[in-house]
Amino acid sequence: MKYLLLKHYRGGPAPVVDCGSIDQWKPQEVDAHVQYMRDFAARLEETGEFVDGQALAPQGTFVRYDGEGRPPVTDGPFAETKDLIAGWMVIDVESWDRAVELAGELSAAPGPRGEPIREWLEVRPFLTEPPVVTE
Repeated sequence: MKYLLLKHYRGGPAPVVDCGSIDQWKPQEVDAHVQYMRDFAARLEETGEFVDGQALAPQGTFVRYDGEGRPPVTDGPFAETKDLIAGWMVIDVESWDRAVELAGELSAAPGPRGEPIREWLEVRPFLTEPPVVTE
């Protein structure tokens, strides 16, 4: 079963550790954080549980179809995913319990002073078949 692990800038439950914004960390703290995630992904590649993962840039916008011509683009006034989602990882594991276990490990990535940031990660299963509509 595939799961999406979402890393949030903010928007989840109250943080356990207030480590500030990553753009305020020392360069070596950012490097250690990114290396932890790379090592984590490499370990899951060895077990066949890693599918893909990416960090996301803060730039982005909403676009939608609105008939012919240029689609409308907006930058607010509501919270947008560019403000919330820092990155993601897709894993392919045997069970929900394993997905939760791995999300817990990923949450331990180091932050300021090398301490685990204990960030909240959102764990979402992939939809494997269309939802059933009942009336």
